[in-house]
Amino acid sequence: MTQQASTVPVEIGEELPPFVRETGFEVWNRYAAVNDEFVPIHMDDEAGKAAGYPSAFGMGNLQWSYLHILVRQWLAGRGRIVTLSCQFRNPNLKGQTVTARGVVESIEPDGSVVLNIWTENQDGAKLAPGRATVDFN
Repeated sequence: MTQQASTVPVEIGEELPPFVRETGFEVWNRYAAVNDEFVPIHMDDEAGKAAGYPSAFGMGNLQWSYLHILVRQWLAGRGRIVTLSCQFRNPNLKGQTVTARGVVESIEPDGSVVLNIWTENQDGAKLAPGRATVDFN
C-alpha cells in the first residue's frame, strides 16, 4: 500500500509567530469593559495584595484570548480552531510583557494538527500552558 503525502500545510516542530502584549490597567480595563468584569483584584492593587499577590493582576481569560489570537493569526484563514484550552498557573502582573507562543506538536491521522501553546512573561516563566487542535479540511 502506498502512503499518501500529507496535505496538511505545516510540519511538526514548526513555531507559531509570537503574539506579544504589554499588560496593565489600561489593557485590563478594556477587557473588563467588554466582558463586564470589573473585579477589584483586577483593578485595585490593594485588593490584589489582599488576595496574596504583589498587585492587581490580569484576568485569566485574557491570557486565553491571547492564545486564541496566536492560533487564529497563524491559521490566517487556512483552517479552523477545533479546541483550545489552557491552565492558569501564574498571574499576569502589572507591567509584564506577556508573549503567547506555540509549536506544532503532532499531525493526527485524520489531518488535524495538535499545537502546544502557552503564555509566558518577559522572564520566560510560563503563565498559562495549553493545547489547541486545528483542522485544515
